[in-house]
Amino acid sequence: MGDSTSSSSKKTVNDRTLTGAGNLIKVLPTGTVFLFQFLNPVLTNNGHCAVLNKSLSAILIAMSGFSCFFASFTDSYTGSDGKTHYGVATTKGLWPSKNSKSVDLSAYKLRFGDFVHAFFSLIVFAVVSLLDANSVRCFYPGFESSEKVLLQALPPVIGAVASAVFVVFPNSRHGIGYPSSSSDSSQDSEKS
Repeated sequence: MGDSTSSSSKKTVNDRTLTGAGNLIKVLPTGTVFLFQFLNPVLTNNGHCAVLNKSLSAILIAMSGFSCFFASFTDSYTGSDGKTHYGVATTKGLWPSKNSKSVDLSAYKLRFGDFVHAFFSLIVFAVVSLLDANSVRCFYPGFESSEKVLLQALPPVIGAVASAVFVVFPNSRHGIGYPSSSSDSSQDSEKS
């Protein structure tokens, strides 16, 4: 009997751990990260930057960071026409969406957790982008040799902190790139 209690508590801990890891994976829009990983070596000239390279790379980092932040405020639903519709969460609900007669769009209101997710998405992307080898060689080349420990330790530490935060504030949004599924109809009622 004691074994079943400990095994069920282990399952709960394991489930929470996997859920937290899944939420961390979902925190950054895959398209944004892919675009950054694809364009960064080109724009930084593989870390050998001139002034133009630094400017273009800074613009890429800023736009990608904004994309990660903004994506935390998007959501989707399946409308009465059977298509997936996307919108931006506001204090009144999902905007713009007039294509749904069967979905209560006011259930998609902004929540405190959306701001937490946006902030940590931006932080995680900043760590990923600014500590990328090409970015380090481009923007602060001396840092790579003098602060190697920080370059190695900071990403896992930020990842662990973000994971803990995302366990406390789980993400139920299915923003741009994450279409809603029919199994999420039970979550829709919890959004308010």
